[in-house]
Amino acid sequence: MSGAASERRRLADVEGPEPRRPADVEDPEPRRPVDVAVGVLIDADGRFLMTSRPDGKVYAGYWEFPGGKLEAGESVEAALRRELHEEIGITIGAAEPWHVTLVDYAHARVRLHFCKVRDWQGEFEMREHQAMAWQTLPVEVSPVLPGTLPVLEWFAAERGFRGATCQP
Repeated sequence: MSGAASERRRLADVEGPEPRRPADVEDPEPRRPVDVAVGVLIDADGRFLMTSRPDGKVYAGYWEFPGGKLEAGESVEAALRRELHEEIGITIGAAEPWHVTLVDYAHARVRLHFCKVRDWQGEFEMREHQAMAWQTLPVEVSPVLPGTLPVLEWFAAERGFRGATCQP
């Protein structure tokens, strides 16, 4: 096909009686979610631990709850134990399943399995050079990862907190 014919063909594919909008185009195969185990560590004073995403990762510098992807055949609790040891150097006790939510980021669709953890051993060691901060509502760290916002709302509901849960 000549260059002009190719150009006409390309234009014919996109031109029509009405301009196409993103909503007109269906994704032939929806993105499969990636399962992620997330630890919501809560200390004796009711504070919860948040960590910043390390440099070099998507959303670097955003604050979130620590955790990571499940490996093939791995349970949520096993993944959480592995990830918290790898990322922040602790060994956790019981992990209480709390909420599961689906978040559609531009780079990935993730199914976040949030577990409350109230018992751990070891000293915190930020092995990915991230920062950590113990928080209460409203959180003082910013910016907060979009997938973390529901957790703050769940805490607010449980604790009878009213008002903004984080800084805009």
